Amino acid sequence: MQQLLLDPALRNWVLLPIMFVMILIGVLRHNATILLQSSPKRLTKEEIREQRLLQRAFSFRNNACFLLPDSIEKRKDFLVDALRSGKYLKPADPNAPKNLNPMMDDKTLENLMESMKGNMLMVVPQTIIMTWINEFFSGFIILKLPFPLTYQFKSIFQSGVATQDLSIQWVSSISWYFLNLFGLKSVYALLLGENNMASNAENEMGMAGFSLTAATSQTIQPGQDIAKLMRLESENVQIVGKNSLLEDVESRILKQFF
Repeated sequence: MQQLLLDPALRNWVLLPIMFVMILIGVLRHNATILLQSSPKRLTKEEIREQRLLQRAFSFRNNACFLLPDSIEKRKDFLVDALRSGKYLKPADPNAPKNLNPMMDDKTLENLMESMKGNMLMVVPQTIIMTWINEFFSGFIILKLPFPLTYQFKSIFQSGVATQDLSIQWVSSISWYFLNLFGLKSVYALLLGENNMASNAENEMGMAGFSLTAATSQTIQPGQDIAKLMRLESENVQIVGKNSLLEDVESRILKQFF
């Protein structure tokens, strides 16, 4: 076991400043994200009806296995009739262009702008912090991890330390940065609440969480024929069925043993 004597001043001048700066950056990013968020565009009643009908059809197809056969057939009849009849479609706009470029749609441009804002608020602060750490706190060891690591992590966690035989558990300041980047979620939740922009895992990784509403919005593209989409969905709903190994299990057991 390698034993190194670390200067106690590293705790006061390296560990705590890096952690304090990352907490401060997370709080600022949370508030900046709230300030830069634009108010969502309100949908009309007809657009909401179209989306909710498609959401109900998607949900039925994904969860039909939990329903009884009679319930499945009743829901199939209702959804197929609602999707094919067109009574849930909004009235067609005669002035709307038939072949709309998706990049010219207001909703698409708004989503791209929101995504760009989120990426900038994530990338720019982290780039500044990493540059600051590499410039002022590189070239020395600051802590020892309580768990072992493989040799592939040496170039990351011992950046600036040109020692070949040093154990990977002894890491430099850049490793403390990564530990704080993925380990401050509880601190952010304590300071900002559970649903905050700083500790959100999807926001940290630059990913959007998947949801049924998101799936519907991705399915309905700008300029797409909603009536055609509903007809296709009605065909998908029509072939939904349920085959269970437990059907007529009582009679099969009685026939086997009696």
